[in-house]
Amino acid sequence: MTLAELCVLGALLLYLATIVSIKWLRFRGFDNARPRDPAFYGDAFAQRVLGAHQNGIESFPFFAFAVLLAEFRESPQRLVDELAVLFLIVRIAYVLTYLGNRPTLRSILWSAGLAINLGIFFMPALKRFLPV
Repeated sequence: MTLAELCVLGALLLYLATIVSIKWLRFRGFDNARPRDPAFYGDAFAQRVLGAHQNGIESFPFFAFAVLLAEFRESPQRLVDELAVLFLIVRIAYVLTYLGNRPTLRSILWSAGLAINLGIFFMPALKRFLPV
């Protein structure tokens, strides 16, 4: 398994850990019979946790596909690995800024994550210009 593939697993675990954290913190208030009850996410912090979780779900498929495409098309593995690690670091920072209610920094980090993801995605098309 490559480092980039482990980062795909890390991105999955990150968005799962985000929602699990609020459910664990508010264990007594969480009703598993109604896991999507809007009342559970009524306060501002819980809404930010839910937003970070949902954004993780939205960003995950593109990241996973970009990594697999880059590896399948034999892009330089070290560069794929480095960009995947960078993406995961940016996503962790993104979640922390989301939870910390820092919307401007959060938007900057989201844009950086998208740019990294696009770099991974288009790497097969540009691999002849990349260092081996």
